[in-house]
Parts: sequence; structure tokens; C-alpha cells
Amino acid sequence: MARSNNSFIKKQKADKKAKKRKEKLENRLERKQQETSGKLEDMIAYVDEFGNITDTPPEPPTEKDDKKKPKRENE
Repeated sequence: MARSNNSFIKKQKADKKAKKRKEKLENRLERKQQETSGKLEDMIAYVDEFGNITDTPPEPPTEKDDKKKPKRENE
């Protein structure tokens, strides 16, 4: 008689679980090995006028000329 699939399925689940555990351990060790400065300047991100995230600060806004605005006659 043939054996049931239960033992085969149990073995597959155990192998999958062990593989996942091993990958998590490798990822954890890899993150620990990466150097991080921890400085505030390195952690700051800026958003440009188009909504993209950049690490360079935006240019200061330039003041517009008042000559372009039409003056009201009532004032």
C-alpha cells in the first residue's frame, strides 16, 4: 500500500520554514554589517517642486518683482 501524503507535506513545510528562517538570519546579519553614520544631515530628505524626494536642499525662493502686478485704482 502507498503511504499517505501527510508525511511528504509535513517535510515540505518544515523545509520551507527552515529556509525562511535561514534567509531572515542572513538578512539580519547583512543589515548589521552595513555602516550607518547616524548623523542628522544624512537622514534629512527634501521634496522638490515636482514631488520627488532628493537629498539636496532646494534653492531659496527668489522674490518676484512687484512691477508685474497691476495696481488698483481705488487705493
